[in-house]
Amino acid sequence: MHMLNLGILAHVDAGKTSLTERLLHSVGVIDEIGSVDDGNTQTDSLALERQRGITIKSAVVSFAVDDVTVNLIDTPGHPDFIAEVERVLSVLDGAVLVISAVEGVQAQTRVLMRTLRRLRIPTLVFVNKIDRGGACCERVLDAVAARLTPAIVPLGEVRAQGTRDARFGLFDEARLGAPLLDLLSEHDDALLAAYVEGRVSYDLIRAALVRQTWQALVHPVFFGSAVTGAGVDELIAGIRELLPHAEADVDGPVSGSVFKVERGPAGEKIAYARMFSGTLRTRDRLPLGDGEEGRVTAISVFDRGAAVREQSVAAGRIGKLWGLADIRIGDTIGVPRKSSAGEHHFSPPTLETVVEPCRPADKGALHGALTQLAEQDPLIDLRQDETRKEISVSLYGEVQKEVIQATLADEFGIDVLFRETTPLCIERPLGSGAAVEFIKKGLNPFLATVGLRVDPAPVGSGVEFRLEVELGAMPYAFFKAVEDTVKETLAQGIHGWQVADCTVTMTHSGYWPRQSHAHQGFDKSMSSTGADFRGLTPLVVMDALRAAGTQVYEPMHRFRLEAPADTLGAVLAKQGAVAGTTELRGASCVLEGRIPVARVHGLERQLPGLTRGEGELECAFDHYAPVLRGAVPDRPRTDLNPLDRKEYLLNVTRRVGA
Repeated sequence: MHMLNLGILAHVDAGKTSLTERLLHSVGVIDEIGSVDDGNTQTDSLALERQRGITIKSAVVSFAVDDVTVNLIDTPGHPDFIAEVERVLSVLDGAVLVISAVEGVQAQTRVLMRTLRRLRIPTLVFVNKIDRGGACCERVLDAVAARLTPAIVPLGEVRAQGTRDARFGLFDEARLGAPLLDLLSEHDDALLAAYVEGRVSYDLIRAALVRQTWQALVHPVFFGSAVTGAGVDELIAGIRELLPHAEADVDGPVSGSVFKVERGPAGEKIAYARMFSGTLRTRDRLPLGDGEEGRVTAISVFDRGAAVREQSVAAGRIGKLWGLADIRIGDTIGVPRKSSAGEHHFSPPTLETVVEPCRPADKGALHGALTQLAEQDPLIDLRQDETRKEISVSLYGEVQKEVIQATLADEFGIDVLFRETTPLCIERPLGSGAAVEFIKKGLNPFLATVGLRVDPAPVGSGVEFRLEVELGAMPYAFFKAVEDTVKETLAQGIHGWQVADCTVTMTHSGYWPRQSHAHQGFDKSMSSTGADFRGLTPLVVMDALRAAGTQVYEPMHRFRLEAPADTLGAVLAKQGAVAGTTELRGASCVLEGRIPVARVHGLERQLPGLTRGEGELECAFDHYAPVLRGAVPDRPRTDLNPLDRKEYLLNVTRRVGA
């Protein structure tokens, strides 16, 4: 039995979940098709998903097509939940990108297709809703070729589109052969040679189509309706023939990746993992990354629509794992894959808001609840301000805020309010800066010598820690204490923002060895400990950073706006967008440019009024730009404030005394 891990992706409301229901019904997994509107679909299991009619968490369901077992993963379509889609992409063998025949190519469609092509994930395109009024498959094909990729292969034609009688029929060999040959021969010298020599057959062309689809060079296009079932049987056959099976080295070293974590009825963690190699069994002990180890107590695998308890999960399959209390999303199980670098395929969240409980007595419970939500979505970054007794969370958008609010109320019984959403800026060093503190010299109260130099690094490189001192100059634990504390401290720079893209080099080190008085025990006053290095390092880091200087950068979105040409001036003036390229299309104009993230929500809200209801906007994170106008935004500190030496030492002393 072959395995195929298949993702269903689309812009919100294109019909992903409805298509999933129709697929499960067509292959006999369910007897009755659920409805998103009625809230009774197989994959939208959360109460909030059923209420809102949108997918928030990815869900896995399995079915068989001949000799292939398909693990089908339904993913969110709303851009606020792009982190959920990102994790799914790392475990896919192939994908189906769903596009509405009415709305056509939309903002999220473009984001998803760009990523699928960059990751070379074999992808079929399914144009849904051909039975809906306003459906125009020709227009959609033109938009796909112009805005997604020209490497598309329509495999058939639609009859009676826009009516309940709409049907999809595959082309015969004659109609499919010639257009296919032109496209496929661009990537296949052997096929081109066969054509020149007069040896081309339809079987040869079909084999080239399968091969190039597997290589993500071309994307076959199907048409249909998830509501009526038109075209779904043809899509199932295409999934079976045109998408590659999972590579399954069941005898190799255990290697897998966790892409989802949820809590069971008793509060236990359940990890969803795709196995790439080997066979994982119950009671196996395995490394989880960061030196952690866990023991698997139970395993379920997906089979014909349900998760079934098994004693093992083999390469190529997706399993639900119990017993791994310290597991986190993104963790590697066993041996890391060479191709899994752990990088994000989508942008990080660029917004932040403060969460406040309606009842002051819920403050403690709120932190625990948000911690659980962050376990399920690691890009929900929690920030605790002990001084103000506030909790901040990072976000992608306003809908995500509503979802967090409803989840806290429904699952934890905590009613919350949110303050105004603000952009998440970053800081980067302007130059190089160095600082050093020596044991028992000056005002250094710690039994540690730490010298650090901060240098700028290329954009996107993060924070790197290096040594210019001998590794054997002092115990490794002290070096580790400095490195960990450097990275923790740089979470808040001179202006309170995360410091990015820099190299921190340790230039000086020193300690007092473990000492004791005669006939007495260990004397802390004469011996360095890790606490000395953890206490001193933030002061040195901030002095070096002050010497280097920092620049605050705000997140910028690239946008594409199609609107009546006479309205674009008002749009630009109102929201401070910077125009890039323009293209006239009759009475409309397509404008591309950049806009600060802080202005995006306002633009979305005002766009209908500014463009007489005709404006269409696409936005996606592009880069961070320096804040050059107005006051530099500062973020309130949540640490012990190493920028103020007196306050910091007082806080450290108080904390140690406690």
